[in-house]
Amino acid sequence: MPVTLAHRPGARQRPNYPLSKGIESLPGGYLGGMESDEDRHDRTDHEIELLAERLWAWSREPDGERGPELGPLAEAGFAVDGGVARYGSGRPCVALLLPSDRHREFGHNLVAAAVLGAALATAATLESGSVVVTDRAGDEIDAVLTFQPGVHTWAAAPLAARTELRVTVHGNSGPAPEDSTDAVAGLVQVFTAIAALRARLPAGAAVQGIVTHGGESTDVVPDFAEARFGLRAPDSATLGHVVTEVTTAAEGAAMATGTKANVERFGPIHARFQDNPVLSGHFARHLAACGIHASPSGSAAIPGRPEVGDLSVRMPTIHPSVALHDPVRAVGSRAFAEATGSPRAQTVLLATASALARTASDLLAHPALVRQAWDNFADRARRGG
Repeated sequence: MPVTLAHRPGARQRPNYPLSKGIESLPGGYLGGMESDEDRHDRTDHEIELLAERLWAWSREPDGERGPELGPLAEAGFAVDGGVARYGSGRPCVALLLPSDRHREFGHNLVAAAVLGAALATAATLESGSVVVTDRAGDEIDAVLTFQPGVHTWAAAPLAARTELRVTVHGNSGPAPEDSTDAVAGLVQVFTAIAALRARLPAGAAVQGIVTHGGESTDVVPDFAEARFGLRAPDSATLGHVVTEVTTAAEGAAMATGTKANVERFGPIHARFQDNPVLSGHFARHLAACGIHASPSGSAAIPGRPEVGDLSVRMPTIHPSVALHDPVRAVGSRAFAEATGSPRAQTVLLATASALARTASDLLAHPALVRQAWDNFADRARRGG
């Protein structure tokens, strides 16, 4: 049966948009009380309801590393170039951010379907400006909108500064076991040392590792072993401190076993997410209108796409969390992947698609809201985040 919505009634300089005539802004950036807005929201919700079965079918497509198909957008008149789909032209320009994969354990299948639905609904009500759907927003974007299924409903989901380290341990395969130094034994000691290190990490910091290579044969003492460690911290300075601590611990632990550890950065350093409260408050009100109410955001960082943090320090960005499962079943788990096929997941999919589309259409209809978002962004940048 169709599922219906719960309710229908470096940082760049901000763009110098004039305030729309006749628009009066209430606290928090909400542009309310206008019949034309209500009509547009109703049309947006209606488009999502018409798409409901297709959106759910898209969310159930096989998961994996491949990104979402943009074919449905091309069929609707979007200009598709590589991994970017665009509808309309000029500014304001709002980006709806896709995940680069469809991993169910992180709810990315729901994000992809909600973003596609929001884009189609926004295009149906578009009168000026442009909407872009991509997994990598570039320049000339005025706002970035996305979300993350989670275990809490927060208007602004905290994402920590993060990076990854590759640790390679080198031993020696001698002619006899007693002449060898075991690289895997050295790597085990590295994990032990880092486990002990966690107790004295700064508040909000975390280290999690996986073994990526542990030898080729049980008949040969391995002379090479490798692991990757993900590091998170509340800010970039603290993250740098954690990198130093992990590097020192790894090198010392390997040395104690007669092996040698090399530690190198694996990928970039990703910035801590900077919420734009003008946009996140706007989204939260629309989400509430669709039957899902956000609670005050917690302080603990949640799993999320690191590129969102990088975008947030360049332009106004939102990354809300919408509860899909209870806190006992962590994002990234098998139970969470199974929850993406639940009735609750259908509710979250349609509500977030509608809230994203409403927010995008408001930005496109009212450049004044874009200006408020950029004013808030600039003010936060001046205050250092």
